[in-house]
Amino acid sequence: MTANPPRADPDQQLDAGGPPGGPRAFSGPTELAVARAATLFEQLQHEQAVATLQPVLAADPAAREGWILLARLQLALDVAADALDAAEHAIRLDPGDPRPLALASRALTVLGRHEEAVTMAYRAVIAEPRNALWHDRVAWALLSAERQIADAEQAARTAIGLDPTEAHYYYTHGVTLDALGHVDQARQAMLISLRMEPENPVAQHRLAMLNGEAERPAATRKRGWRLFGRG
Repeated sequence: MTANPPRADPDQQLDAGGPPGGPRAFSGPTELAVARAATLFEQLQHEQAVATLQPVLAADPAAREGWILLARLQLALDVAADALDAAEHAIRLDPGDPRPLALASRALTVLGRHEEAVTMAYRAVIAEPRNALWHDRVAWALLSAERQIADAEQAARTAIGLDPTEAHYYYTHGVTLDALGHVDQARQAMLISLRMEPENPVAQHRLAMLNGEAERPAATRKRGWRLFGRG
């Protein structure tokens, strides 16, 4: 099995730093620090962003956006336990926000706690059922758990129905179809994904495997998926 490609991470479209474009006024030092950390995150200065956030969150533990951003940063740094802790702080502050639920799901997948990861992913879907990102997270949580693959395929199809312009969702659908043994359909899904994002190397490699041009990795049951791309 392969890991999520660069656009697979459900936090990549989350807005932790406020609306983009142009200068804006900040309501206080916490919001300003979160915005600074978000800028550092975009510049891939992850450790500096964490260092910016941690004292602010210690002083203002009710800063939900800060905890969400910290969870994203810790996932980018591959520190899943700390990411889960940050996501859980945000969940306690607002159990109805789907973003920390999806981030917690990702962290739990990396930690190998697959049942909990699936539960968190479904909670994100319940909180915001019209967002394709959360259905995609359900699909990857189930794939990582290596169970209920038919449900993973259904989740991937739902994500496509909600956002048919996103190449990654066709990639996910292809992976689920491959896991079900539907190689021809999986190949078609990968071709659609690559028509939309021709330079995606992960999708290219998956298609090569489906075509028998690249070896499939040996099946393993490790702690979770390796997450590619930005955090």
